[in-house]
Amino acid sequence: MSATTTAPGARGRGGRERILAAAARLFAVQGINATGMEQVAEAAPVSKRTLYAHFRTKSDLVIAHLQDLASSGATLESVLTRDGIPPRERILGLFDQPAPEAVPVRGCPFIDAAAEFPDPDSTVHSYAREQKLRMVELVTALVTELGCREPAALAEQLVTLADGAASRAMVLGDADYGRHARAAAETLLAHALAG
Repeated sequence: MSATTTAPGARGRGGRERILAAAARLFAVQGINATGMEQVAEAAPVSKRTLYAHFRTKSDLVIAHLQDLASSGATLESVLTRDGIPPRERILGLFDQPAPEAVPVRGCPFIDAAAEFPDPDSTVHSYAREQKLRMVELVTALVTELGCREPAALAEQLVTLADGAASRAMVLGDADYGRHARAAAETLLAHALAG
């Protein structure tokens, strides 16, 4: 399917893509719960009928937005799965400053979504949890490849650092806050590889 072709069953030309792009911008600037479906339709721009033809509920839109992020390479998973980079550097890449255009600093979109949909049984919260568990699996594989002791525990420590750094970066408005967590991660890795 070419970039200009709409998905089967899609109405209009590029409506779904415009809706997702508008939602991503609005969610980043004002958060998910503060963004209304009418705002998304206006920013897309599409009719409310078109919006609801693609996304019956706001939860459907949020899930599609998170899936779009996950498949776009714009999340930490892309850092962890990048070919041609040694495992240690991929792990430390979790703490690198995001691209300069990533303003405002919003932290982790999956943590944000889970916080805005706190019911652990909601589809949005469940999807966010799956993504966070996937991150631990990827880091566990990398620290295992490095030969670290207790790879599962170390992976949990590293992703906790990454999530904490993302949250503090958002609260403090400091895109480069990950430098502090990176120093701690380097210490953890050195200790796990010692001996």
